[in-house]
Amino acid sequence: MAPALVRLALRRVLREVRYVRPVSFGRATGLVRDVYRQLERDFGMLAPPVALHSPSPPVLAASWVMLRESLVATGETSRADREVVASLVSRANSCPYCVEVHGMALDSLGRSSEASAIVTGESVADPLAGPSTPAARAELTAVAFAFHYLNRVVSVFLGPSPLPSSVPDSAREKAKAVLGRFLRPGTGAMPGESLDLLPAGSRDFSWAAGNPFVEDAFSRASAAFGSLAVSSAVRDAVRRELSTWDGSPPGLSRSWVAVFDDPVVRLALVVAKAPYQVDDVLVTAAGLADRELVELVGWAAFAAAAHCVSLLPIRTY
Repeated sequence: MAPALVRLALRRVLREVRYVRPVSFGRATGLVRDVYRQLERDFGMLAPPVALHSPSPPVLAASWVMLRESLVATGETSRADREVVASLVSRANSCPYCVEVHGMALDSLGRSSEASAIVTGESVADPLAGPSTPAARAELTAVAFAFHYLNRVVSVFLGPSPLPSSVPDSAREKAKAVLGRFLRPGTGAMPGESLDLLPAGSRDFSWAAGNPFVEDAFSRASAAFGSLAVSSAVRDAVRRELSTWDGSPPGLSRSWVAVFDDPVVRLALVVAKAPYQVDDVLVTAAGLADRELVELVGWAAFAAAAHCVSLLPIRTY
């Protein structure tokens, strides 16, 4: 199948997004159009985990800036090493969609995340202990941050596989091979080219200080999330819960959020700590419009990702 036809088919996968209606490629304007063009150019496809944010253009831009400057842009670490971190974080967060996507990317690069984990005994933290420079460590930590964020968003809005539900079982392996080739990086994207999509923010990410592009990207994303119209009740509840959370999954029961009367607070807390528990009941009870829902989920996911990264061991150089 010709690349243009595959790219067109991948745009149609946006129909698989739950709860919100993303902006189609043909109807994108302004900031959404600018992000979509960069996304297809540098990532190879209109990736649903990013495009689903399009009801809120600033959150769309923030999600892309984080993904591009951590995983896609060239740097001191290899794309394969970054994909391993993405796969390990996604596995730890029980996000089968992201595990499948980045497993395909690793296969296309000639490296298996499963084999890497089995042979080396890697955990999420282990790949971050290896880099010998602050810049390299910042790159891999940024990937971990981006996927702690994306795993949560994907768990809410997407199903368990990046392949459309219409693809029959007999054709899934061939479809995965085609998709994997699209995810394989070419010569690499120059760092920093996405930064102008968002206003500058205060550079308060100490883990990223060794890499100015990464630090700038996450500072801009942080400013975008910080400016969202998320209520103080939600912000206070999520920050309070995260302050004592060790990152362990709370399990399958949602009894731990039953004490909160506000359904929007309950949804935000589940997104932050147990996104695999989000279902129609929680989303419907919150009663949010598309943009409000994307912004609530995005804010809670970003807060949780920042907390998870703060739990990683700090290396002294």
